[in-house]
Amino acid sequence: MHISVISLFPEMFSALGCSVSGRALEKKVWRLDLVSLRDFGVGKRKNVDRSCYGGGPGMLLRPDVVHEAVIHAYALSSYTPRLVYLSPRGTPVKQKDVEAYASSPYLILLCGRYEGVDERVLQFWNFEQKRIGDFVVSGGELPASMLIDGCVRCLEGTLGNPDSLIYESFQEDRLEHAQYTYPALWMGRKVPDVLRSGHHKNIEVWKKNNSLPVTHSPI
Repeated sequence: MHISVISLFPEMFSALGCSVSGRALEKKVWRLDLVSLRDFGVGKRKNVDRSCYGGGPGMLLRPDVVHEAVIHAYALSSYTPRLVYLSPRGTPVKQKDVEAYASSPYLILLCGRYEGVDERVLQFWNFEQKRIGDFVVSGGELPASMLIDGCVRCLEGTLGNPDSLIYESFQEDRLEHAQYTYPALWMGRKVPDVLRSGHHKNIEVWKKNNSLPVTHSPI
């Protein structure tokens, strides 16, 4: 899988070189290209933003700057990409979305900043708009990193044990069951006896039953 990220702060993606995603990157399970919006800025000062028509606070990323960055990202792969703009106006990202993106050979992610991106360039390129949650952050870089990490986990060769993905939360539209490790007794609290019984069928029943109350409990 190939992912290109268009961002004003590409250095924020260095964390993807760590842990699971980093090891997968080293093994060439996936490829990451970072496209800096500043490289396509206008004039001597490489301006990337302007004030909004109609007034209002803050600045907006210019459509001409974003357009040139998308053209550059397109040229980095021979595959036709899916284009996703991380935006608080977007629809929520679900596990099924992550799996669909992970099955795409090429994904271009656009990270907004300030007041966002001029609507015209989003319409021109037909960007999907997605959000990670119902809260506002300073830019699209952290949501994009979360989406990338989710996609990379779905790729064959990323996880040492493929069963890890099958049993994770959301894979079967319910949250994962509670987990326990050694010691068996800690601060007067015991690991459930069934998990130490070695009876695999009973253990599976316990895991399924334990996950349901978590899923359906009120927020």
